[in-house]
Amino acid sequence: MRKVLIANRGEIALRVICACKEMGIRTVAIYSEADRHSLHVRFADEAICIGPPRSAESYLNVPAVISAAEIADVDAIHPGYGLLSENANFAEVCRASNIKFIGPPPEVTRLMGEKEKARQAMKKARVPILPGSDGTIQSEGEALEWAKTVGYPVILKASAGGGGRGMRVVRSGEELPGLFQAAQSEAANAFGNGELYMEKFIERPRHIEFQILADEHGTALSIGERECSIQRRHQKLIEEAPSLMVTPKLREEIAKTLKRCLEGVGYQNAGTIEFLMDEDGKLYFIEMNTRIQVEHPVTEMITGIDLVKAQLRIAQGEKLSSIVPETIPLRGHAIECRVNAEHPEKFTPSAGKITAFNVPGGNGIRVDTAQYSEGVVPPYYDSLIAKLIAWGGDREEAMARMRRALEMFVVEGIHTSIPLHQRIFRDEEFKRGQFDTKFMERFFERENQKKLDLAGN
Repeated sequence: MRKVLIANRGEIALRVICACKEMGIRTVAIYSEADRHSLHVRFADEAICIGPPRSAESYLNVPAVISAAEIADVDAIHPGYGLLSENANFAEVCRASNIKFIGPPPEVTRLMGEKEKARQAMKKARVPILPGSDGTIQSEGEALEWAKTVGYPVILKASAGGGGRGMRVVRSGEELPGLFQAAQSEAANAFGNGELYMEKFIERPRHIEFQILADEHGTALSIGERECSIQRRHQKLIEEAPSLMVTPKLREEIAKTLKRCLEGVGYQNAGTIEFLMDEDGKLYFIEMNTRIQVEHPVTEMITGIDLVKAQLRIAQGEKLSSIVPETIPLRGHAIECRVNAEHPEKFTPSAGKITAFNVPGGNGIRVDTAQYSEGVVPPYYDSLIAKLIAWGGDREEAMARMRRALEMFVVEGIHTSIPLHQRIFRDEEFKRGQFDTKFMERFFERENQKKLDLAGN
């Protein structure tokens, strides 16, 4: 592989460029007019403007991306995460254009992208799944019948999407019709597909995901899990690896099950299998992401495996046995904070010019970012501007390093989520590792109560 186009922007585009440089692969950046002065444009070997600021007219414009790839005469396209990374149609166009798509085959992307089909594929491979509907639900009446079978509370989910859209928790038959219509409408608007399916709803689950790699010779491997329970509105804020709740025995059992399943469906390249864990410590499959994840650095920190390089090497046809060891020891503990350009209290976007930007360093600290002082955060894209990762010999040391790094991370000119992260790392429940996906709701309630108590005094 001599030249790769990165069909993305921001920190992940820069991350792929770094991996390519270390492997001696030339890179081509694409950019919108809003990203003309971005670092991924500066550090790529070549850069091509593909359209106006809006994603639909630039980064999501498949003909423009393919045209840039053909003009630059690249061998492959790395899609990063988000944007076109899980677009099976885009992967098919790459194949038809004789350009290697660095990801799974389009048929597998399509299978795993339709959540209910992925659920049934996992069920067939004996991966544990939550009780739920047998396929998509066609009507409110059918939804009521399934809810009676599964037992309230249940959750309606969009078959074609994720991120919390097209999702509703139903606690009784009386509220089901209205919530069914709302979820169906939201799914249709967000994904162009209003199909829903139903699962048993777990009240206070942990969100745990397993990183996998699979080569083009039929071998798949799980390389450990990440804890992703600290979320706000289904968007992850903090991730860590390994999970405090996954025992070596459970890790080994899930690894064997996922290996069998992924080899059975012909999966290739990197991916993530997401699970919910109930209060009894049982895992249930919820979805698969057929790409590199935002939080991949915490896995890299505890395994020593460069996952982006692994993606590139798999795409070059190398066998997994030459890329990673069959048994991967997990070393220490790693935590990642997503630093977003948003107000830490109102959670509204905060675009604008960065007037000062100082990233922390020192032992065990890593920062993945494409921002810099005097750089501009445009209002058109995802609010993520940096990922701050701390590694330690154990969770206590990782948290201590993260607290120190958050204090030394300076971003001026815009609001960021850094103050929110600082408050979370002072929280006693978080420090004890006692959390689930409802943690942030309780966290804000505790903060509001403290404010009321202070006002009363």
